[in-house]
Amino acid sequence: MTSLDPVPFTVGRGGRELAGETAGEGPPLALLHGLTATRRYVVHGSRTLARSGFRTIAYDARGHGASDPAGAGEGYGYPELAADATAVLDQLATGRRSVLAGHSMGAHTLVAAALADPERVAGIVVIGPTWLGTPLAAEALAYWDRLADGLASDGVDGFIEAYDHDLDPAWRDTLLRISRHRLGLHRHPEAVAEALREVPRSQPFDDLSELEFLDLPALVVASGDDADPGHPFAVAEAWTERLPRATLISEEPGGSPLAWQGGRLSREIASFCERREVAERFDA
Repeated sequence: MTSLDPVPFTVGRGGRELAGETAGEGPPLALLHGLTATRRYVVHGSRTLARSGFRTIAYDARGHGASDPAGAGEGYGYPELAADATAVLDQLATGRRSVLAGHSMGAHTLVAAALADPERVAGIVVIGPTWLGTPLAAEALAYWDRLADGLASDGVDGFIEAYDHDLDPAWRDTLLRISRHRLGLHRHPEAVAEALREVPRSQPFDDLSELEFLDLPALVVASGDDADPGHPFAVAEAWTERLPRATLISEEPGGSPLAWQGGRLSREIASFCERREVAERFDA
């Protein structure tokens, strides 16, 4: 087995296990996926980061992929998700600061973890954030509940039926194909349905102004609204303005979202990690 071959791991927490894999050797780089996704869906299977000299640490969030559902009395809110991320880093990145890279739910999770303990973080890569510091409106919550109801009652087909409304025709087939594939990877779809209800009602932090306390190198990855309206470009801009040391990047107008381009996104993350301000923090 070469260092580029994924090595499975599990992290025990509260009587349940989080499943993941590492690949490569070098400074640790943790990958946190979004709601209804799995660990594959941050850099979409790209090996570029491992080939670039980083040890990637990718895991399935609780209830997703191969990870166990939340235990009794627990849930899928950001305090629990951030504590899971910390537990993974405690086991897999001992003695070194890590770069944390996450999409959507994963982006919110990593920021919550970094706010709790910024000294263990070398830098952050925030991909497709959606949280603006205010609770979601009833209409938005009803949308997430419809997805949860569809998944809980009729599985993947029920989710797709609830999801397939008002999609841009230019991107509809791609969006449905990706959604169907990734939903089929979950061992516990009923747990994903619970996460669909709970995560949108949870707050990773109280107010957008809290981002100003993260005096860390940051890369914010935005998507164009035509293809990916669920992750508004304006939110990524707002995060970039608040984070003291952030750079904003995106795809070319009209192109496939950078967040969907595993190889290119990986190269952007690797380039960020190689910046002097990040590299100096890995072992500081």
